[in-house]
Amino acid sequence: MQIIVTSDYQEMSVRAALLVAAHIIVKPDLVLGLATGSTPIGMYVELARMQSALRLDFSKVSSFNLDEYVGLGNEDPQSYHYFMYENFFSHINIREENIHIPNGKAPDPEAECLHYEEEIQEAGGIDLQILGIGRNGHIGFNEPADYFEPQTHLAVLKEDTRKTNARFFDGDLSRVPTHALSVGMGTIMKSREIILLANTPEKAEAIYKAIEGPVHPQSPASILQLHPKTTMMIASEAAQDLGLD
Repeated sequence: MQIIVTSDYQEMSVRAALLVAAHIIVKPDLVLGLATGSTPIGMYVELARMQSALRLDFSKVSSFNLDEYVGLGNEDPQSYHYFMYENFFSHINIREENIHIPNGKAPDPEAECLHYEEEIQEAGGIDLQILGIGRNGHIGFNEPADYFEPQTHLAVLKEDTRKTNARFFDGDLSRVPTHALSVGMGTIMKSREIILLANTPEKAEAIYKAIEGPVHPQSPASILQLHPKTTMMIASEAAQDLGLD
């Protein structure tokens, strides 16, 4: 595991974008796993800038998002489908047919999970997976649990996760979905390379447990210790518990 501590969020975003851009230049048909939430937005802004300024080409890239809320349609401003188009896809030249996001309105969520898993496998698996991390250590919507979920699954959201995400729903907890579709830890760990992004001091404990703690499903991100090629890109305020110089 490589740990990179940056001075601030902007440096983290730029360095992460440069890593992603390098992968696309080397492999134009990169299969890219993507995360939502506030943390990767800066990286998405930088990647869009690189396309405009440096002619970075996304036309052969395929993307698979980690998760989606159950019950929210694509046009719902709080859906991750809407988020990705608003913050990234509408600003780059990725092809519509190469974008994959779980369908939160699928009539059979379990069948949708199986279908999504099959799509990932048909694409040859994820080349580069971008991750964020929740305050309780979740990645995607793989919440603290008694075991690591192997594949894309229907996830029950923890109360603290829903409370954290309520800020995106005008602070109204009752509007926050209770379930989500999420790529599982087994599928994430099959990614050829992983970059995890973290900033804000509220993530410091989760980062410490992910890097220094025991590998345990109660700290989902801790399993990344076992991945052969993971980079932790951490803004300094989220690294304060690590005791690094």
